[in-house]
Amino acid sequence: MARPSVASHGLLAETLLPTQRTCRLCHHSAHIAYYTHRTVMTLSGGYRLRLAVRRCQNPECLQYHRPYRPEEEGGWALPHGEYGLDVIALVGMLRYRQHHSLTELHQALRDRGISIGERTVLHLLARYEELVSVHLANQDRLHSILSQQEYVILALDGLRPDIGHEVLWVLRDSVSGEILLARPLLSECEADLVVLITEVQKMLPVPIRGVISDGQHSIRNAVASALPEIPHQLCHFHYLREAAKPVYEADRHAKKELKKQVRGVRPIERVVEKRNDDEAAIIRSYCSAVRSSLTDDGHPPLAAPGLTLHERLTLIVASLERGAKKRGFPTELECLHQLLTKGLTTTAALWPDVQAGYAWVHRAAHLLANAEQQAAKEVQENYLSLLDEMRQEVDTSEPLRKMIATFLKVTDSYRPGLFFCYDEPDLPRTNNDLEHLFGSTRYHERRATGRKQASPGLVVRGAVRIVASVASQRYHFKGPELQPCNLTQWRALRHQVENRHEARREQYRFRKAPAEYLVALEEKLSQRTMRS
Repeated sequence: MARPSVASHGLLAETLLPTQRTCRLCHHSAHIAYYTHRTVMTLSGGYRLRLAVRRCQNPECLQYHRPYRPEEEGGWALPHGEYGLDVIALVGMLRYRQHHSLTELHQALRDRGISIGERTVLHLLARYEELVSVHLANQDRLHSILSQQEYVILALDGLRPDIGHEVLWVLRDSVSGEILLARPLLSECEADLVVLITEVQKMLPVPIRGVISDGQHSIRNAVASALPEIPHQLCHFHYLREAAKPVYEADRHAKKELKKQVRGVRPIERVVEKRNDDEAAIIRSYCSAVRSSLTDDGHPPLAAPGLTLHERLTLIVASLERGAKKRGFPTELECLHQLLTKGLTTTAALWPDVQAGYAWVHRAAHLLANAEQQAAKEVQENYLSLLDEMRQEVDTSEPLRKMIATFLKVTDSYRPGLFFCYDEPDLPRTNNDLEHLFGSTRYHERRATGRKQASPGLVVRGAVRIVASVASQRYHFKGPELQPCNLTQWRALRHQVENRHEARREQYRFRKAPAEYLVALEEKLSQRTMRS
């Protein structure tokens, strides 16, 4: 290979020669037939590549006169690509590690002296996602990683970025953290999931020791069909969230009623907003504490936002009363005290059922957490004792009985898969790692695109975008690492993604002009009928 030199038009010139001097099929000599040129923009500058192309000279060979291009060419850029693999790697890392928007990506490349348009940056980002997906799906790479462990713990979940569109199913190894398969499906039926699980099972060099998923019935049936002897752990988080839903709804209703009664804090603040004395500062601080309590929301299944609000307002009232015993109430604080007392008194009847319901939920969560590291049989026995206690609660209010009934009903459905995790090493209690992966991807997608909902790109390109997003957090890819070992595999993946793009475009065309879209379909249908 020649030493780089500066060409007359300002680009570095470099000549690449094929290392293969004979035909790969017949081993006959393959002489240099001609030279071709291409321009590639890299982070280190622009290059004018001079490529020597060999051809087989054996007329009887099936590869006769077919070109052999330099092997080193693939390390510079993709076929027909104008930008180097190092530029593609930089675009991907800036997007998925630093979460740059399109405008920021474009400006970052311009700052490095690369002349490029925004649309081309999007194309390079798409190529990065595809190349990373191909790299991670390499069977030799996966085998070398998974062979170092004795088994795989399969985590399975589906992501629906947009209602009415495909579901992106992701199968991931919980031990190594590697994504084994990501594929969009039009349905969530058992038969399709069995195909995915079976495909993953066949490609693994080690056995599957356990499966973790939520309680969706299609997933349960698919795992039972494809992996009948494998422990299938159901996610404790999803179980408690579903079982405690009536308790959470009652808590939310009580919170809403309490917030209705505690309206009028802002007028009290307005009275003292222009005062700078110590008393005004105290009043503003109490009002700020109330507003802070009103705007703090919790998340199911264990957080009780209503009970938290009730507790905090009770503490504020108690603090006001202690202060009044010493020096009396200022007028504004007396109004605040009356406002809070009225709200707590009006909603007092709503809280006992919520408190009792959450007491049961927290006891269940404590047993499932298994801080004592008990065996599965002991945890199950303790949990069954708790359920028996709940069944014996007959002298309670009607709302609490409904809460307990729902909890018991959901538990009966989940119970066969709740306790495998205590005896199987590395089998997690929850599927929250995979859920967090989805949530993190959605969050950064909205942050980078500025969209409130899931972007069309996540719907269409989810199979490669999820993989690229997760992998970029774990690995720092450089240009040569992205060179596809199998161009056919990369082209097939790109073709699949393009087909999903075209389906999305078809929907857009119909929404834009329904009548014209249907007329065009009718013409195609009539032409097909005439040909037949």
